[in-house]
Amino acid sequence: MSDLPKPLEGIKVLDIATYVAAPFAGANMAEFGADVIKIEKPGMGDSLRVLGTETGVGDTWFWVNEARNKRCITLDLKTEKGANIFRDMVAQADVVIENFRPGTLEKWGLGFEELRELNPGLIMLRVSAYGQEGPKKDLPGFARIAQAYAGLTYLCGTPETAPLIAGSTTLADYLTGLYGTYGILLALRSRDQSGRGQYIDVALHDGIFRFLDEIAAVYDKTGFVRERKGTETGSSCPHSHYPTGCGRWVAIACTNDKMFERLCEVMGKQELCAPDKWGPKANRLRDRDQVNAVVGGWTGQFERDEVIRMCSEGSVPCGPVTSIADIFEEEQFHVRDTLTTVKDPRIGEVRTQGVVPKLSETPGEIRHLGAAMGQHTQEVMREWLGIEDEELAALKADGVI
Repeated sequence: MSDLPKPLEGIKVLDIATYVAAPFAGANMAEFGADVIKIEKPGMGDSLRVLGTETGVGDTWFWVNEARNKRCITLDLKTEKGANIFRDMVAQADVVIENFRPGTLEKWGLGFEELRELNPGLIMLRVSAYGQEGPKKDLPGFARIAQAYAGLTYLCGTPETAPLIAGSTTLADYLTGLYGTYGILLALRSRDQSGRGQYIDVALHDGIFRFLDEIAAVYDKTGFVRERKGTETGSSCPHSHYPTGCGRWVAIACTNDKMFERLCEVMGKQELCAPDKWGPKANRLRDRDQVNAVVGGWTGQFERDEVIRMCSEGSVPCGPVTSIADIFEEEQFHVRDTLTTVKDPRIGEVRTQGVVPKLSETPGEIRHLGAAMGQHTQEVMREWLGIEDEELAALKADGVI
């Protein structure tokens, strides 16, 4: 481990958001050294604490995993005293992360323009269902709604099925959090140059829509509406999931003619890549069902690991379709700490997702998992604002903290 400071060391973040999307940006920053203060309403806390599977320590695994490295305090922003304490903290902060409906903070006198008067360099990440502008800006939403609205859900499934979810109803949340992190880093860089802060506006559907490759430009120019294709992709073949003799599945991706030629050599069916057969991609797309039947018939003769070995030796992209149980047995996940072990004072030892990305000189780290509600209130209030025990007791008695 390098003795260099973490990339975000010294950056102070106030996270007043809930659930996943915006708080995930805070967790990303906390992994790389930022001091992220999670602010929750006294007695209620973040709803993420009760979403998902119980841990036995009063919070769910969802909370424990996604609130990693944050210091947790309670503060009621709707009270005058609570709002004033928050303003005092904002004056010292670099970043505020929020995901209230547009206009909510402004109603409380805590909008971006009001806060930047206290701190001209302040950066605010504003995450909402539909963004800060537009006819839908006041509507509520969650990741499932965003994935449907952005066009991803329409593409999931087969022509015979209803639109399906893309494996996780929280995919849009995590993408939004990543774009939020990216926006904060850009804003910090801009502040280095100008000294001015700014806000970042990210809607839950923005990231999902940006990830839908060529779909918008193709529709604009041709009117083509991509439909559900199950495991298929419209641009390549064979490029799907195939059964193996042991009942498990592999993914094979031949994105050009050369890769298909390699697959034919591995299968011992070189005649299939002839120019008058399936050598040209256009012919494979035309006869997609026949191509997939041949490939699936071949993979079905062997156990999964044998198919992967033969394809890998032949330079054909192929990998296992894994469950979480399979992942725990994959050495690659452990070697790279993609699956890592954390020793947490509340939870004990647990294996969970590691830090991404991997930096060679200043890597991120998980110091602890999600803390108990209000665990760091007194510590942070003393450290940031110099509030003494007697005043803290009075604030607690008043329900402010």
